[in-house]
Amino acid sequence: MDTNERFRDLTVDQFISLLASGEPTPGGGAAAAVAGSLGGALVAMVASLSVGRPKHADHEPLLVEAKAAGQELADRLLNLADEDANAFAGFGVAMKMPRDTDEEKAARTAALHSAARAATEAPFRTVQACLEVAAMAEAMAGRSNKNASSDLEVAGLMAVAAARAAAANVFVNLPAMGDEALARDLLARTEAIVDDVERLSSRTREVVRSGESRSPLSGGAA
Repeated sequence: MDTNERFRDLTVDQFISLLASGEPTPGGGAAAAVAGSLGGALVAMVASLSVGRPKHADHEPLLVEAKAAGQELADRLLNLADEDANAFAGFGVAMKMPRDTDEEKAARTAALHSAARAATEAPFRTVQACLEVAAMAEAMAGRSNKNASSDLEVAGLMAVAAARAAAANVFVNLPAMGDEALARDLLARTEAIVDDVERLSSRTREVVRSGESRSPLSGGAA
């Protein structure tokens, strides 16, 4: 893959073929971000199918917000797929640095710590973005086109899968960061966010399965 080419520029088949190849990137982190992007796109789709319909007029502010947010999240998560791959590539470069002398060993260790932090940031931000996807899907459940309600459930499930997958990439890089306090903090924050994503997804599923209609949100989904 051309280093200047983005994953979004590939066909689905090309991306999957690259993922299945022996190349180190894309890997699980990029796959997680792409999965989260699909969740964001589904949020935007359901909002698009609901905006401007008299039946959902009371929810129009939420739906307009969700349409824009879903599109932005889908775009952001696709960018995170590229960032994750680039960060992992940087870690690979650090791993190959010479370590024959004490100076080289020290330089390599410092580079590995820096690369590990970079390789942790992208999946952590993917987890954060997945929380936004799950929150938007939950907010629209019972407040949007019921013919597309199952797509909100899928959006929530994609957010859970993507968040858990990205969290796995966060966890695997923590020991190499060289900062135990920061690692503990990131571990706790990541686990808390994933718990919130799962809670919101479960609530979305409950509302969708019940078929209930909900009252308008005051002040949008935030």
